[in-house]
Amino acid sequence: MKHTIRIGTRESQLAVWQATAVQQLLAAHNYASELVFIKSEGDIDLQTPLYAIGVQGIFTRSLDIALLHNKIDIAVHSMKDVPVQLPAGIVQAAVLERASYKDLLVYKGDPSFLNNFEGEAVIATSSIRRQAQWLHRFPRHRIENLRGNVNTRLQKLQDNPWNGAIFAAAGLERIQLRPANAIELDWMLPAPAQGAIMVVCREADTTCLSACQPFNHAATALCVKIERDFLQTLLGGCSTPISALASIENNNLHFKGNIVLPDGTEIIDTHCTVPLQDAANTGVTAAHTILEKGGRQLTARVQHVTK
Repeated sequence: MKHTIRIGTRESQLAVWQATAVQQLLAAHNYASELVFIKSEGDIDLQTPLYAIGVQGIFTRSLDIALLHNKIDIAVHSMKDVPVQLPAGIVQAAVLERASYKDLLVYKGDPSFLNNFEGEAVIATSSIRRQAQWLHRFPRHRIENLRGNVNTRLQKLQDNPWNGAIFAAAGLERIQLRPANAIELDWMLPAPAQGAIMVVCREADTTCLSACQPFNHAATALCVKIERDFLQTLLGGCSTPISALASIENNNLHFKGNIVLPDGTEIIDTHCTVPLQDAANTGVTAAHTILEKGGRQLTARVQHVTK
């Protein structure tokens, strides 16, 4: 008889939704499972900006420790939160089909300020990537730090005199909290792997690897790998404003990527289309293009600013 798989998850509504989705996929393949709740460092400190607390892995570290200590069998992560280098002994078991990769602006009052690039407004986000791209487009706007789970951030937006706040579309839509006063930011490139869910397990756990393989979505896995290769080659973490998007259409892979100074004053971008059969190294190639266009100097300046 198959043993019950212990699914590690954070306690937020969105995290539980994601873990439950994996639980349902396991059940469809006749695997019993249970949720095990683990509090992450990112859920405890809700004040300090993410880039100021060594953000890489802050939402995944506690789950990874529980996994390595055999307190859980698999962990479910928002893939954009996962460091490109997994801890020793932990491997990717599956990537679920991607939901929306887009960012949303949830606004208050009249959104006409979005048509005035020289006007003033206050926008809330804890993401330095969103901050950088927003200030590149709206240089006179002011950015406020916004931490907490989706529900907390929506409430903070209502409680503060801000014009709007930026959220991942997938997070709001998964738990049916996307408000009517939300605009998709089609011009904003997402974080690498935004909208994707990743399942990890212990490297030696062939049972869990086998259990998760049937719901691994190959196209999503390829696209997010390319995006994360781009991130890794640029030596970027969550404190570096690096964005990337890979998509597949008509047997071609389309890639866009950029790096932006946190204050939005300088951007270096790249885009390409390659046949799908030649796409495996696209992220690395695109990153080298960025580096050759001045990305090394820009990355050094970003790291200096965020220290």
